[in-house]
Amino acid sequence: MHDVPSGARSATPPGPAQGHGAGLPPQAEATQVLRVGTRGSPLALVQTRAFVASLREFSPALRDPASIDELIIKTSGDTSQDSGQRLADIGGKGLWAKEIHEALLDRRIDFAVHSLKDLETELPPGVVLAATLKREDNRDAVILGPRCGAVDPAQPLAALPVGAVIGSSSVRRQSQLLHARPDLKVTTLRGNVQTRMDKVRDGVCDATLLALAGMRRLGLDQHASLVLDAEVMLPAACQGIVGVTARAGDADLLALLAAVEDPAARAAAEAERALLGELDGTCRTPIAAHARLLPNGEVHLIALVARADGTFLLRREATGPRADAARLGRDLGRSLRADSPRDIFG
Repeated sequence: MHDVPSGARSATPPGPAQGHGAGLPPQAEATQVLRVGTRGSPLALVQTRAFVASLREFSPALRDPASIDELIIKTSGDTSQDSGQRLADIGGKGLWAKEIHEALLDRRIDFAVHSLKDLETELPPGVVLAATLKREDNRDAVILGPRCGAVDPAQPLAALPVGAVIGSSSVRRQSQLLHARPDLKVTTLRGNVQTRMDKVRDGVCDATLLALAGMRRLGLDQHASLVLDAEVMLPAACQGIVGVTARAGDADLLALLAAVEDPAARAAAEAERALLGELDGTCRTPIAAHARLLPNGEVHLIALVARADGTFLLRREATGPRADAARLGRDLGRSLRADSPRDIFG
């Protein structure tokens, strides 16, 4: 675990959050304090502080530095980073947010900032997705090690030598890689962005894949050897979107948070999360999805399900009205489930 930055707190403070109850509306007195919860990873902190900055820009009442207090919360996912196990084997996506949800419901924080792809589809009772921020580039980037060849944009995976070892804990990436290149070997590789890049440099594996969005937010995207278009590697559902959670009953705060969200990201998130919910997949189920708004206002959704070993992969797409984004996701999810082997979802 890295050091806690100056001005941030990593301990759980006693007592309820100040200014709770109805939350802090845009016109509220600046004497109230909002507490934002976040994981302590470099990416989580960058995302949280960027959102807080946009919140301060929107609401004059929050421009006093003392009006928002940052609380770093160590989650179960953080404590298991070095276990060498896949996330699915130690509890799944919920490990990244369990303690943060608890802090919200216990009123130790008022809202929390997450990478939406790491947030479980069904939130605990009393916790809602209050806002979604403008989506960053959601494609996957490849970090190549010294054994790899030159990059050919027309054949991006050709840079990987025969039998190359790919470090990844994502079954979504693994299934698509092995479907295209059965000769590759995939080994579990966890840790933050910099840690995984370092392991490729040190020869632990020949290459790894990272979300380009996270690399950009950390100012590390210049280290990407190549970026894979969705035709080669369909992204994770909600990859590149930052989501903000809050308590369901804090009406004024929910109104404030909703005022700074990005409508296109909300529509994409609704479609992609509804698809995940319909497939009822776990972290062991390779699922990918990408929704985008078309110029005519409709939502276009592409999704796939696969076997982790790449021996089965089914990819489909659909288009529908933006107002029905969630229904579009559910319908496409049902279609994929109906035509996939049962063991995919076991």
